[in-house]
Amino acid sequence: MMMALSTLVLTAMLAAPALAATPAAAPATKPDLARGQAISTQVCAACHTADGSRGSPANPILAGQHREYLLKQLQEFKSGKRNNAIMKGFASTLSDDDMKHVTAFYASKSAKPGFAKNKDSVKLGEKIYRAGIADKAVPACAGCHSPNGAGIPAQYPRIGGQHADYAEAQLVAFRGGARANNVEMTAIAARLSDVEIKAVADYVAGLR
Repeated sequence: MMMALSTLVLTAMLAAPALAATPAAAPATKPDLARGQAISTQVCAACHTADGSRGSPANPILAGQHREYLLKQLQEFKSGKRNNAIMKGFASTLSDDDMKHVTAFYASKSAKPGFAKNKDSVKLGEKIYRAGIADKAVPACAGCHSPNGAGIPAQYPRIGGQHADYAEAQLVAFRGGARANNVEMTAIAARLSDVEIKAVADYVAGLR
């Protein structure tokens, strides 16, 4: 199914991990977690695992992600606003209610912690995440995604613990225009070098 700071790193990350979001309009139906689990098993598990936990680093971690953010991404995959042929195919099979059920299911799960792997760049990643890069007008990631990467429901996604590979891929996609569903992230990523993107994506993976 979906993702990235491929399909997280997922989930902006990365995916990623990236990744500010505006609230999605939710259908009126009350979420049914059992129905959401069934949809996950039938549609999403091959790429995102049965509970959206730590599957392939190329695909976003969905467990514990904010429901509103996941719903927005599915809606935008379906509409084509977020360009991914694989995810468009899956999202197009889901009704609004299906999306509400499956996103509530993933949001109800607890994400397993990750960790940074590159000791040489962790200080740079931490600096960018917590303080930004003043001379490039890059804001601190923590300002929107919170100091521990938890994000803000209905506004900014959780990126703490996201796969570094996914987060990096999403930042690169924002920078290059391949992912164009968030103006703020496109502008921020455009100011980051490959080294800076890799450092902050790896640092994000260890946040908890």
